[in-house]
Amino acid sequence: MLAVTLDGLSAEAFARRAQTLVVEPASELVEAAVRRFAMELDAGALATEVKWRTSVPRGVGLGGSSAIVIAALRALCDLHGTALDPARMAELALAVETEDLGIAAGLQDRVVQAYGGLVFMEFGDGGAYERLASELLPPLVVAWRGDAAQVSGDVHAVLRARLMAGDATAVAGMKELAEIARAARAALLARDHERLARSADESFDVRRRLLALDPRHVSLVERARALGAGANYTGSGGAVAAVCRDQTHAATVARALAELGCGTLAL
Repeated sequence: MLAVTLDGLSAEAFARRAQTLVVEPASELVEAAVRRFAMELDAGALATEVKWRTSVPRGVGLGGSSAIVIAALRALCDLHGTALDPARMAELALAVETEDLGIAAGLQDRVVQAYGGLVFMEFGDGGAYERLASELLPPLVVAWRGDAAQVSGDVHAVLRARLMAGDATAVAGMKELAEIARAARAALLARDHERLARSADESFDVRRRLLALDPRHVSLVERARALGAGANYTGSGGAVAAVCRDQTHAATVARALAELGCGTLAL
């Protein structure tokens, strides 16, 4: 899988010692992050005040929940003098959501947010994470519809159940997605932006075969494709990323997606 963090969207957290655990504003995610940190790393974290904020739209497939958890864990590390490598940070963040809160999720968002920048991820036996130069990316447009948000955990739960049951279509689809990601990495390194755009299209086509998709989300991909961009979902909440030829093309795509009621961010 290939993923990149977005400089225009972020979550921040600030921690200081207190008499008891205080989270402001109240957040189940942040409280769970503190309790997990206290259980695994430093029990003193239970006497901490954590304040947080985020500009990441929630429920649109841009990793908003994991961004909050990662921000809280980083603030706790700073306060308690704890060093975590990015892979361990990602694993801890995943445990907060899956084990403590029962949210169906994977490592992907957590890994890219823990490492920062552009990251290629191989999962499974012998998996590895590789940071790539963000300068390899062509112009991208990220777009989302706040009025069409979807809980990504629901989508992940359905697909995971199919995989656990050995559903042949789901298993084959995941293998195909992995091959497409490897082809996208090769395209990036070769600076073959046309091939990268095709990889985005191919990835979306596999998703469409595997899952029932919201027509409002599909319309974003189709609008970007009609303008000559490659496009795919960023996650499972309805945001999309369009791979563009140049900055002029990106501006055209961004305007067209904004006309559909989208928030947009150009990279």
